[in-house]
Amino acid sequence: MERVTATAITKYVRIPPRKARLAADIIRGMKVEDAALQLMASQLKAGKLLYKTLHSAIANAETQLKVQRRDLRVKEVRVDVGPVLKRSKSKNKGGQVPVMKRTSHFTIVVSAE
Repeated sequence: MERVTATAITKYVRIPPRKARLAADIIRGMKVEDAALQLMASQLKAGKLLYKTLHSAIANAETQLKVQRRDLRVKEVRVDVGPVLKRSKSKNKGGQVPVMKRTSHFTIVVSAE
């Protein structure tokens, strides 16, 4: 039996990839219902952002592939590096310090068994 997959991508999310990967590691390989509960219960900001992408991947699977939610499993969760917004902060004696505002790209792939 061939595997059916659906993908959702969210780009330019204003959270550092290192922090977002903490939430991504929680849901890797889980059933989508359990993964959604884990992300909503999480105190991490990335948890709520990843939940939106997971919800989109589930909706894609239901509408395009005609697959039930209970049959889906999180196959792949990827948090990639996005562009960095470079800002500066003033310091004493006219100096400046760079501030890197990092962004992320989320990719979630769900598959049906």
